[in-house]
Amino acid sequence: MKMSKTSVKTTVEWGTLNWRKLARVVTKLQKRIYRASQRGDIKAVKKLQKTLIRSWSARCIAVRKVTQDNKGKNTAGVDKVKSLNPQQRLKLAKNLKIDHRASALRRIWIPKPGRDEKRPLGIPTIKDRAKQALAKMALEPEWEAKFEENSYGFRPGRSAHDAIEHIFISIGQSAKYVLLADIAKCFGKINHQELLRKISTFPAMRRQIKAWLKSGVMDGGELFPTNEGTPQGGVISPLLANIALHGMIQNIESQYPKTKRINGKPTNWKPCIVQYADNFVVIHPDRSTIMEIKGKISKWLKPIGLVLKDEKTRVSHSLNKSIDEEPGFNFLGFNIKQYPDNNTRLGFKTIIQPSEESVRQHVQELREIIKAHKSAKTVDLIKKLNPVIRGWANYYRTVCSSLTFKKVHHDLYMMLTQWGKRRTGKYKRTYEMYWHEVEGVKVFASNPPKGGRRMILQTHNQYRIKRHIKVKGGNSPYDGNWVYWGERMRNLPGLPTRVQKLLKKQNGKCSICRLFFKPEHKWEVEHKVPRSDAEKDQYSNLQLIHLHCHHAKTGKENQQRYTKNPQCSQVIEEPDEVKVSSPVLNQR
Repeated sequence: MKMSKTSVKTTVEWGTLNWRKLARVVTKLQKRIYRASQRGDIKAVKKLQKTLIRSWSARCIAVRKVTQDNKGKNTAGVDKVKSLNPQQRLKLAKNLKIDHRASALRRIWIPKPGRDEKRPLGIPTIKDRAKQALAKMALEPEWEAKFEENSYGFRPGRSAHDAIEHIFISIGQSAKYVLLADIAKCFGKINHQELLRKISTFPAMRRQIKAWLKSGVMDGGELFPTNEGTPQGGVISPLLANIALHGMIQNIESQYPKTKRINGKPTNWKPCIVQYADNFVVIHPDRSTIMEIKGKISKWLKPIGLVLKDEKTRVSHSLNKSIDEEPGFNFLGFNIKQYPDNNTRLGFKTIIQPSEESVRQHVQELREIIKAHKSAKTVDLIKKLNPVIRGWANYYRTVCSSLTFKKVHHDLYMMLTQWGKRRTGKYKRTYEMYWHEVEGVKVFASNPPKGGRRMILQTHNQYRIKRHIKVKGGNSPYDGNWVYWGERMRNLPGLPTRVQKLLKKQNGKCSICRLFFKPEHKWEVEHKVPRSDAEKDQYSNLQLIHLHCHHAKTGKENQQRYTKNPQCSQVIEEPDEVKVSSPVLNQR
């Protein structure tokens, strides 16, 4: 095992670590773990996992993930430590180990989307987050080789769009009944003993996971025990929840034949279960079978300590009105429904579009932003609106959203008109001041600063509909098929156009470390020649790089600048990363 040559490292050393070399070591180990798990070689899996958690490469990457890459990196645990400097990161990596110790969690309360209620998050200390990232790097490849193909939540290389596309394929050729179900307090109710039995890992890892599960939580200065559940907020918690739920799909589907003769014709009789974390749908042509499956799922969940949420569990039909439900259903913010159409061979069309609740929440968010910027500069209002519009439109551009986009665009236009009239007093003056002609089109935009460019408000209807292609079967980013995953990366919903073009230009690789981008990576677009030095925003002057590669590059440049001029400041602000927006609307 490679160790640091000295116990105390300089500030520069963390920034000059060879991340390419470290990442290659970890990637190779994870690929070997994945393949050993695929062939059922448990002995090899555990041996490789032990090698990984002891490796210097994995420990450095684990620390980097939680102190630099993660968007919640500046959230403190019970020790009140929000961030680490480079020297402290290096020290943490040097001493990081799976040691069956865990600090209590710090509980914070965050609002539920579109609701007045709040839900708890358990925030571990930075040290525990790094240990959890290390454990996750070892465990995730093993379980990715085992997880069912129809499970899409909190898994690398899979998304809500894959789940929606799977549903579309399942009901595309025939109308069916659908059980829409939600597990009540999934993260908070998982039985610890059953989860540990299911993980069945080596003793040191088992003791460490148990320590995290039993660590307790600090809320308002009081320590509460955690006798059940995996706390929302931990790095490893989504993986543990997926492990707890693993096997449900296979168990239910195995109890039904693939086909059954109905009126003398063979009919697909095996239920289709599509799962996204604690939300899932069961699709089948027979209502009584759907109700039977509901009972079997409840029975399967019982040993894990989980139950279905009655108020969120309903049975509907994709085309026809059922006993007490209208046709169609909402799932992950989408409305999925079939409409009669005598002009088609099937007699119906399957339409997926944003749900009414999703649209309402989005319009309300835009309204609140505009309301909060009554007296703000136009450019400041646009800066707040654009990321919200971009994220929402990118999430829904994979389905039949054109009409919805036009409606929301009109609603936003009316809100902005009222915003402008309040400032000018007249509609005519409002249009003259805030709507400008750009390339022959009138757009809401700011006045250009001297020698600069206007900031233009993005519109919903500028986003063209682009069908999402579902991930292939059991493919995983750990399988080493870089050609396949590189192609998928370029077509991820939510990627800005220039990121897609740069991914294609760079063959899916970071231009600094030359390693492939993975779905979970953070990256950013950088100017090769700084715009302050040469005002060039052309693609020839742009490159797509990992966020941590940018940190390392900035550190080197800053050190060189400091060497030439010791009076030059070394304080460098860490830039924002490019975000792939996926606002899954959890309407609970």
